[in-house]
Amino acid sequence: MKPDVVVDVGNTRIKWGRCEASCVAAMASLPPDAPEAWQRQLAHWKVQGPLVWAVSGVHPARRAALIDWLRGQKHSVWQLEKSSQLTTLRVAVPEPDKAGIDRLLNAVAARSRAEPHPDAQGHYKPTIIIDAGSAVTVDFLDEPGDFKGGAIFPGLRLMAQALHDYTALLPTVAIQQPEPDPIGDSTTTAIASGVYYAVAGGINLLIQRYKASSRFDSLVFLTGGDAALLQPGIAWEANLWPEMTLEGIRLAAEAQP
Repeated sequence: MKPDVVVDVGNTRIKWGRCEASCVAAMASLPPDAPEAWQRQLAHWKVQGPLVWAVSGVHPARRAALIDWLRGQKHSVWQLEKSSQLTTLRVAVPEPDKAGIDRLLNAVAARSRAEPHPDAQGHYKPTIIIDAGSAVTVDFLDEPGDFKGGAIFPGLRLMAQALHDYTALLPTVAIQQPEPDPIGDSTTTAIASGVYYAVAGGINLLIQRYKASSRFDSLVFLTGGDAALLQPGIAWEANLWPEMTLEGIRLAAEAQP
């Protein structure tokens, strides 16, 4: 199946990707629950329906609302929500359908850029995938290219918001600067520093542990809304790939009969 548009419905935003022959050629980040904004984006892209859409995401209610709107506009929609629909990826965890579909789609995309293992035919260099959004996931693909799982922890906004929500006096702080001064000279700058380096430090430690588990160096991919903000704080070379999840949806759709 060749989708015209792929969609990732996240917890904060909805991302659309306009597909061309072999890639996601353009990306848009759109508000949820906003059909007027969706219609404007279609007009901006100058695409005319009915179109073929592949839709996935981690927010079921918003995903269902978008699909209903698309079908009301006479578009064709394929919904991707289970690991069993990913024919190009082996999910080597005890309960594959409970692994976040966004994590698995990132793995599908990463497999498409896997580098051959230098000493083992049919194997690949291990791959580490960082998705930095509302939550941060750091996942691992082993040498056969299987999804082995990973770690999940709060992202920048969630961590900062938790400090405000569960204390009496700490303000809400938006983390907007990469690698802030680690010695904050006010409550606001101290929170910005603490949250940034807590998230970046967690990512760095996990990368270190994952790399130590393999004989060969790993590829590292970085995606998500806060990816560019966190990239300078990552101690290893991390390949920034904003369209990674959307590319995984496109590849998964195209692998369908």
